[in-house]
Amino acid sequence: MTEQLQRKRAPRNTLNPELIVRTALDLLDAEGVESFGMRALAKQLGVGPMALYTYFRGRDELFDAVRDHAMAEHPVRAEGETWQERVRVACRAIRDMMLAHPCLVQLFTARPLAGHEVPHAVEALLGVLRAAGFDRDTAVRAYLTLFNHVLGVAAWEVQLSRQLADPAGRRALRETLDGLSRTRYPTLVDLVPELNRSGGPAQYEFGLDLLIGGLEQVLARREAGPGD
Repeated sequence: MTEQLQRKRAPRNTLNPELIVRTALDLLDAEGVESFGMRALAKQLGVGPMALYTYFRGRDELFDAVRDHAMAEHPVRAEGETWQERVRVACRAIRDMMLAHPCLVQLFTARPLAGHEVPHAVEALLGVLRAAGFDRDTAVRAYLTLFNHVLGVAAWEVQLSRQLADPAGRRALRETLDGLSRTRYPTLVDLVPELNRSGGPAQYEFGLDLLIGGLEQVLARREAGPGD
């Protein structure tokens, strides 16, 4: 357990929801959702497990509170002069939030609209798309496509970062790439150097550019009207 987590231990009679949530967020980021348990959290706080249930009825309610806390730290604001810029700002904020707290990738996937802060982020993006002129169905489809891009890229970055931080993980990845058959996968083997250089902010922005460019074409066709 890290020194930072150890400092979260609750002094006697000071347990409160905020301390529980902050400590849970630290544990989730450090160890992942799969390894998280209420007993481990209670031990970290220096209390009995049942003390946590005074404030939260179970893991799902705690996870919603953790996600709300993290999102409040990284508010999603759709700011900018054009709808394209506002979409970019909002999507970048969501990605930055997920990279700052890797556990959010799984928490978003498990309960997409739970909690109090998530609807604010959804409202921000949907509001921008509707104000730009997208019809109801297209605005929803565009939002889901944009969010899936953010979530997918963030999940990939989090997983790759963990693998590269582990010497065994780096070795396994290198052995996998080195073991590819040039006869069976000539194009893949040829592009391994480029694959190794891909990812990160540049890859994220590349995908976002493609999505926004596609949405611009959809909007242009709508504005042109039928038969034009």
